[in-house]
This record gives sequence, C-alpha cells and structure tokens, in this order.
Amino acid sequence: IGFDFSRGRQDVSVHPFCTSFAKGDVRITTRFDRNYLNTALFGMMHEAGHGMYEQGVGDALDGTPLGGGTSLAVHESQSRLWENIVGRSKGFWSWALPKLKETFPAQVNGVSVDAFYKAINKVERQFIRVEADEATYNLHIMLRFEIEMGLLDGSIKVSELPQVWNARFEEYLGIVPPDDGVGVLQDVHWSSGLLGYFPTYALGNLLSVQYYNQALKAHPSIPDEIASGKFDTLLKWLNTNIHVHGRKFTTDELTQRITGESINPAPYVAYLQNKYGEVYGL
Repeated sequence: IGFDFSRGRQDVSVHPFCTSFAKGDVRITTRFDRNYLNTALFGMMHEAGHGMYEQGVGDALDGTPLGGGTSLAVHESQSRLWENIVGRSKGFWSWALPKLKETFPAQVNGVSVDAFYKAINKVERQFIRVEADEATYNLHIMLRFEIEMGLLDGSIKVSELPQVWNARFEEYLGIVPPDDGVGVLQDVHWSSGLLGYFPTYALGNLLSVQYYNQALKAHPSIPDEIASGKFDTLLKWLNTNIHVHGRKFTTDELTQRITGESINPAPYVAYLQNKYGEVYGL
C-alpha cells in the first residue's frame, strides 16, 4: 500500500507499534495468530499508516523539532484510515481476495467477496481493543479514558484497576474478561507512562473520515483505484496535504486547512451508518 521498505523494516513484537528514528529509518512491527488472519493483517496496515506518515515528512523538516507527525490524533487518523477505510473496504478485497486465495486456498477458496467483506466487518463484543470492529471500537476508548481520569483524580487506585476494568467492560460491552491478559493488561500504554493517549484513537477515527472525504473530493477515482490495487493517488494526497507538513501546524490548524472545519464527528457517524447499514441490511 506504499510503505517504503528501502527506508524501513518489519519485525514481530508482542504488541504492534511503529517507531521512527528519521524519515529514512522507520520501523514497524506486528504480531501473529496462526489461526486468525486479522491480527497480523489489519495490525500491519495500521502500523504501515503510521510509518508512511513518518516517511512522508518534508526533507527540510527531517531531524528538526518539526519533523514527525502533527499530533497523536492526526497520526492515528492515518493508521485508522489505512486499516479500516481502505483495508476493510469491499473494493480492497475485490482486489486482495484472489491473492489471499492463492496463499490460503484450503481456507478461503469458494468464499465470495461479499461474504468475506461481511466477515471482516462483523460487529461483535470483543475483549481486545486492537481487534474490535469499527462500530464498537470507541467503547473500548471510552472505558480507558474514564479509568485514566479516575487514576489522575485519585478516585481509582492502581490496585483497583482489574476490578474497575472488568465492571466497566461488562457495563459497556456485556462481557467480562476471563483474565487480565485480555483485560486490563492487554495494552502497553499505561506501563509506558502513556496516560491520556487512548482518546487520540477516537479522535483519529473522526479525522480519518474527514480527511478521506476531502481526498475523494479531489480524486473521485480513489475507490476504483483501490479496487484495482492502486494506492498511490491516495497516498500522494495524504503526503501533500498532511505528511509533508510535519508538525508545522496544530491538529486544528491542519484540519481547518484541509476540510474548512474543526474535528467533526458527523462524517464518521455517517460513514458507520452507511457501511454497517449495507453490511446488515439496515
């Protein structure tokens, strides 16, 4: 989809991530489940979105305080765009499914594009945030953000985290994690001191649709190009309008320049309604 392996590499880790030492050295990781395709594939497309952002920073900004992404929210907009808007689209799989059948003939031969598209967009209660569907994903973010606020204001003690997590998970998603590995300990963010990080995923979801809609206005052919395995028009638009600017603009300044408005949830809600209305015949 456009990640430049001459300026980056891919490795395996317990939790997927992207790290950049310079625009010429961007590294991404993924993890694998031998019995479940989504874990590695969509995790990899997500991290590639981060990586292509870092690789696209303007040469004049590389190595300066303005090198790198505008903000975590804008960074997540890029990863979520490639993971979901592209990677979970029917057009992408009309191109990619024949390739998948060549690699895994026993598993997917005879599976239609429509059936596969519905399968990868199934809405279901899920313990793991990074594997949650788009319709329920932000519930995972709300849970984490509310717990973070409790940790910061003292209303939740660290020792209470497993119990609080499980109770709120049952409240929001109706299921209780069987152990802390798929519960409160599943993410690396808190152990790395990254409190306040999780809302950037929700903001990134909103921005991903706002930015993609603008790319479509400039290039209405993008969905057809994706369906033919051509991704450079979309990537070049993102490079030109977002990546090259590094940190020159704040999130709001950049979003105003691109869309003419601030962060707006309406396009994302419309995207979900249209997509899942089709998937479930609503």
